[in-house]
Amino acid sequence: MDDQLMMSEFCDPPPRVLLISAGASHTVALLMMGRSCCRHKETKNLDVIVEITIAYLIFKPLVSYTSIIFFAFKAGNVVCSWGRGEDGQLGHGDTNDRLLPTKLSAFDGQNIVSVTCGADYTVVRSESGCNVYSCGWGDFGRLGHGDHSDLLIPHPIRALQGLRIKQLACGDSHCLAVTMESKVLSWGRNQNGELGIGTTKDSPVPQKLFTFEGIHINMVAAGAEHSVAITEDGDLYGWGWGQYGNLGLGDTNNRSIPEKVTVDHGEKIVMVSCGWRHTISVSSSGGLYTHGWGKYGQLGHGNFEDHLVPCKVQALSDKFISQVSGGWRHSMALTSTGQLFGWGWNKFGQIGVGNNFDCSTPMLVNFPHNQKLVQVSCGWRHTVAVTESANVYSWGRGANGQLGHGDTIDRSVPIIIDAFNVDGCSEQHIESSKYPSSGKSFASLSVRYAVVPNETALRSQGSTSDKGYSTFDANVPENDVSTDSSPTINDQFKEMM
Repeated sequence: MDDQLMMSEFCDPPPRVLLISAGASHTVALLMMGRSCCRHKETKNLDVIVEITIAYLIFKPLVSYTSIIFFAFKAGNVVCSWGRGEDGQLGHGDTNDRLLPTKLSAFDGQNIVSVTCGADYTVVRSESGCNVYSCGWGDFGRLGHGDHSDLLIPHPIRALQGLRIKQLACGDSHCLAVTMESKVLSWGRNQNGELGIGTTKDSPVPQKLFTFEGIHINMVAAGAEHSVAITEDGDLYGWGWGQYGNLGLGDTNNRSIPEKVTVDHGEKIVMVSCGWRHTISVSSSGGLYTHGWGKYGQLGHGNFEDHLVPCKVQALSDKFISQVSGGWRHSMALTSTGQLFGWGWNKFGQIGVGNNFDCSTPMLVNFPHNQKLVQVSCGWRHTVAVTESANVYSWGRGANGQLGHGDTIDRSVPIIIDAFNVDGCSEQHIESSKYPSSGKSFASLSVRYAVVPNETALRSQGSTSDKGYSTFDANVPENDVSTDSSPTINDQFKEMM
């Protein structure tokens, strides 16, 4: 019996979330997965606690009668997605919603290093062959493949193949990319100059922004129809739609090429994020600045006014801000000590403070056991965050399963996603998608809505509200907007606006 080798079956160690990104009504996460088995030589009935570290995961099984133990590890990055799938944005080869995190089989064997969500599409970067992949709603060419087709599984963007991309940013209908050589490219919708190429013509393939020749760009961000960039020297640039001052240039004009933004006291900007019509930036001293649309308090200045230039959020002036994220009408900020603050539109509890009241000043979001946060991402109506221990929490709108809890219930406080629970082995197994090998395109027949400026957009194809918005074109879920033909536009949008 002493020489008998036996295999012990342990539950898989929980996955560790490396990156997470929220879209309009879907969520995508990049995971470090580990699988373990234990081969032990039976000796005496002794209980031994064995601690295994797999890719920063702590896994503590109980092993009996063990003296000699051999471990085999299998680890790698995988991509999971969940929530609304109507336009193929989940990448699983169909248009079904997923209520739980589901692994994308399309990326098996790929070395995925980043995931980014647009409104109803997803962009993923792989170091394998320097590829960038996209899937989901393809209208306006936002997927970068030279056409307007929807894609149910991720396809590589040929124009970016071989380029050393260091960062990607997705807006509602357009994308930005920065290369390791600091070149900036853009593609997708361009009706208000958000691509920064000097025209208002859409581009279904990546185009280079010549304005940044000789300028080293560190970071870009994209809103609904505006874009921003930060240089290596800490300068902030804005371009695209500027009706609410979201470009930070002191007026409400559009720009089709990037222009430099003036920040008070010459502060250097090191981080930036775009909400739908507002911009959030962080200075090198940890100060938080916001500008743009303020109707729902999303700027955090204690009022509901628009701001045409970056203004410091005084309520957090005693905090050092380490990360920010902008949603449709809400904002989140993470401090260097791991605290999370939220403010703005809160109809579905997306701020995470236990109620549904809008708030114009930052509110502290509480987590069990005062856990520290290391990452946050805002969707249109939901928010996801990662703790220091790699647990993942979500809250806000849950109508399409975008919270990852297996249901469609809204939450107004952070709730842990069980599939990613690292406090022991998760009882929830992550399923894998089964996608068709053909990778066909799909044209959605659904009615889509968005609140878009009507200056040049599709007036003949959609009705226009007295607020200056077109009801045609895009992606507000039907259960947030009445689709009856009889009500007036004001009735139709009273829940949204």
